[in-house]
Amino acid sequence: MRAIWTGAISFGLVNIPVKLFSGAESTSLDLDMLRKNDLCPIKYLRVCKRDNQEVPFEEIVKGYEYTDGEYIVLTDEDFQNANVKKTKLIDILDFVQESEIDTRYFEKPYYLEPDKTGAKPYALLLEALKRSGKVGIATYVLRNKGNLGVLKPYDDVLVLNQMRYASEVRNYKELKLPENQSLRDQEIELALTLIGQLTVPFDPAKYHDTYVEDLKRIIEEKSKGLQPTPAEEAPQPTKVVDLMALLKESLEKKKREAA
Repeated sequence: MRAIWTGAISFGLVNIPVKLFSGAESTSLDLDMLRKNDLCPIKYLRVCKRDNQEVPFEEIVKGYEYTDGEYIVLTDEDFQNANVKKTKLIDILDFVQESEIDTRYFEKPYYLEPDKTGAKPYALLLEALKRSGKVGIATYVLRNKGNLGVLKPYDDVLVLNQMRYASEVRNYKELKLPENQSLRDQEIELALTLIGQLTVPFDPAKYHDTYVEDLKRIIEEKSKGLQPTPAEEAPQPTKVVDLMALLKESLEKKKREAA
């Protein structure tokens, strides 16, 4: 893996030099955009709006439009100088119980590797977090953007999980949600029984992107000149009158599978 950021974790008055590595990767299919009539690959160009001329990447700069049509250009040095300390620091602000954090705030994981000089304080913070059962809420700057993250131990590594700010999480109150639904005790008990039968220890390796596999099957069929067939039919909404029957049928199916 290649480090995408170097800096330090600020833990009280202790600074732990670390390197940041991406903890996730995409498994989606790499699809090209093609012209429909002859399947010619589409090339994306950076074009000036004023004269429609292509602009080489090395001639492109970043600018902020502070008034209509007037820009202030920002260089890499400007982003660095905005706050030199913050661009090189994962600053732990608070320690909290992880169970208090709404999962809607979690976004992307990163791994932290200590520099040689930071091995002991890194190990100290890792062990202290394990024993306390707490996680650290930290701020940091990555790719010219201020971020919020949660620092937590996982086996022998510290993980920095990028979080969304509260202002980035939409309010669900705008949704039209069901009200005053009369649920019978028997329906609830059947649903709880079904949940109990479907409950297993969490194993992340068990789950994978089956949709990508379906797409690969479609590609394989089309490459052989075959007409692709859907893997499954679209699901139909459950009718309220069938709810009890479907719950019972689900339980029976689970029993048969277990047998």
